[in-house]
Amino acid sequence: MRSADLLIDAFGRIREVVDSAVDGLTPDQLSWRADRDANTVAWLVWHLTRIEDDHVADAFGTEQAWTARGWAERFALPFVTAATGYGHSSAEVAAVRLDRDALSGYHHDVADRAVELLGGVTDDALDRVVDERWDPPVTLGVRLVSVISDGLQHAGQAAFVRGLIERLAT
Repeated sequence: MRSADLLIDAFGRIREVVDSAVDGLTPDQLSWRADRDANTVAWLVWHLTRIEDDHVADAFGTEQAWTARGWAERFALPFVTAATGYGHSSAEVAAVRLDRDALSGYHHDVADRAVELLGGVTDDALDRVVDERWDPPVTLGVRLVSVISDGLQHAGQAAFVRGLIERLAT
């Protein structure tokens, strides 16, 4: 198996969990909070997708789907365009009220772009430094593993919240 194939598989697993977490949920369910400060399924999926979009685009020197493909305008969230959800307050989490089709559409767009970019990754390319603001500098391989880890964690959290929604509905 090539490194590119392994990475594509890992990113595909994020997509599978996201699809399962949002499937069939209404906008109210996507925005449900376990308590007044808890993250919602909508915010978790939006955030993990923004991080994937931001980090993968930066690592490959391309524009984010968020801006290039009009998602920022479609979502019309009350944040600066560059916002990814990192450090969001409880009120900002609550402001992410989206429907399933919008969330899935944006996530699929970003996931498809990641697969396209990852298809050409070679083992040597994984050693390329993509962020010198850290010590040690971050390589492409480390950045991609970080995005995968973050994406799977947040997708799992969204799946957990979905489980709470389903449990409380019965």
